[in-house]
Amino acid sequence: MCGSTMPAIFAPVSLVGADSFRRVTEVTYLGYVFGTQCALRKMLPRDAGTIVQVGSALAYRGIPLQAAYCAAKHAILGFHESLRCELLPTGSKVAVTMVQLPSVNTPLYDWLPAEAGRQPRPVPPAYHPDVAARGILHAADHPRRREYWVGGQSLATILATKAAPAVVDRVLVAAGYWLASSSKPHPALPSNLWAAADDDQDRGVKGHCVSYTRRFSMQLWASHHRVPVAAIGALAAWALVRRLASAHARSLKARACQRLALRER
Repeated sequence: MCGSTMPAIFAPVSLVGADSFRRVTEVTYLGYVFGTQCALRKMLPRDAGTIVQVGSALAYRGIPLQAAYCAAKHAILGFHESLRCELLPTGSKVAVTMVQLPSVNTPLYDWLPAEAGRQPRPVPPAYHPDVAARGILHAADHPRRREYWVGGQSLATILATKAAPAVVDRVLVAAGYWLASSSKPHPALPSNLWAAADDDQDRGVKGHCVSYTRRFSMQLWASHHRVPVAAIGALAAWALVRRLASAHARSLKARACQRLALRER
């Protein structure tokens, strides 16, 4: 079972109505909860199954203009952690993992309800949907790991938030609005907040932000190949230690020669 929903609204908190907040919460958060409960009713009696919750780096870091969505992703992370702690002591073979995605260039940003008068866009650098799909598929095949971070953007966002949250606040104050939107007018497309926006036609998986979309993530590759990466790291560390030791030996030898020359004088 893979949980992934994302209706959202792009606007300051002061302009978002209570009904819109409720709708985002019901779909983006409670959609995960109810879907997981349905899956567990089938999986627990069989003592088998995998649940992958598709999250976001915004489960750790709230950003301007997306308060409802960020709050829902924070809630999903808490729900995932609670469920995992309930399953672990029972010895259940039902596996639960979570994938924290970066910005992904999908058509979502074309039909996000926007009250800020600007075209929403994924915070750059955005990734091609194939990158997200590879991360989710790997998590489904290797679900015993507690959590996966996909893309360098997710890694940097989460670690920076953990290390210096106040600094990240200031960065978002300075650049958050610019990063999350463009000066282009919002397209006249139907909103997906209250109903599906692509019933009339298949709009595909790729969004409009092609210029800064990445099709490959070195961080994701390294995460999926930890043994060779560890081996390369160990070899690099060994080579560095040898080089430093050799330089130190040469330095000692040069000093000894200098002392000997001074004595001969």
